[in-house]
Amino acid sequence: MPFFAIANEAPSHGAESHEKADATAIVVEHVMNHIADANEFHIATIDGHHYSLHLPCILLRDGNLSIFNSAKFHHGEHEVEGYKLDPHTGRVVDAATGQRSANIASYFSAADSSKFLDLSITKNVFTYLLSFILLTVILLIVKNAYVKNKNTSPKGIQSVIEPVVSFIMNDVAKENIGPKYEKFVPFLLSLFFFILCNNLIGLIPFFPGSANTTGNIAFTCVLAVIAFVVININGNKSYWGHIFAMPGVPKWVLVILTPVEIVGMFIKPMALMLRLFGNILGGHIAILSIVSLIFIFGQMGKSITGASVGSALAIPIVIFVNAMELFVAFLQAYVFTLLTAIFIGAAVEEHEHHGAEHH
Repeated sequence: MPFFAIANEAPSHGAESHEKADATAIVVEHVMNHIADANEFHIATIDGHHYSLHLPCILLRDGNLSIFNSAKFHHGEHEVEGYKLDPHTGRVVDAATGQRSANIASYFSAADSSKFLDLSITKNVFTYLLSFILLTVILLIVKNAYVKNKNTSPKGIQSVIEPVVSFIMNDVAKENIGPKYEKFVPFLLSLFFFILCNNLIGLIPFFPGSANTTGNIAFTCVLAVIAFVVININGNKSYWGHIFAMPGVPKWVLVILTPVEIVGMFIKPMALMLRLFGNILGGHIAILSIVSLIFIFGQMGKSITGASVGSALAIPIVIFVNAMELFVAFLQAYVFTLLTAIFIGAAVEEHEHHGAEHH
């Protein structure tokens, strides 16, 4: 629900302290609803009417697959096939118990008829698919431009993409991975562009933007797991030797050092996951909280003057924070890609001259 509906929903009677608390509670609910995933993509509220893009629900329970449009819930007013829409989270829950979707391990390990799997196209999934389609179209256009105009200078979108590709290839991949960098350039470019595209779409305050995609820990976790697999699959003998039996270290020290190195293998992708998640989520909450000052001041002032005061304070700050978030969108995509390249470089680096140098 957009923020312009808050003023109409805030209570108009009661003590000032209660009004402030009520306005703050409404703001908190709206902020939490924005950063959470949902089974419908809210577009606008006009004259009390909600306009949403209703996404398909795909639910599995007891081996039975239910597929229907989330519009059947009528914004949580109706139940459909034993499911309902939670009005606070916008997610599908069990109509009888109010229980949310189980994870895959829990669903298949327990014979509980109330448990179900939610495989729906949520607003985050919709945005991921949108990012994939946009990137596919853009990069195919650039690729075809190179094929058709090999000997001419880049033009249009090609002139924007080429410096980025060159930077990731030479200053990130080659600089941090070394001679074997070419093998990993497609992976690093995919990481950078996909994270950046989702970051930028998340900054758009209206449909099809506004979804908290890269601020979703499930998304960053998947990227971190993929990075973890790529890093360790390509690790050479020297890499694994330094983890399980570091050269030149007494064996009694290895009892302490080896577990630390093994834990370090998992800390690296966790750092990637939490860094991206925390920065993007924090940015979304900061922007929404600052915008909310307009409505909190308006409710406290009980007049247009109060809202004007809030606007005078909040709007310049929102512009500044949005500019910072635009910078952070590029920075976090770069940092994730850079750290992944550094970790890959450590895994594929050759150490055959280590002994000679020591000697």
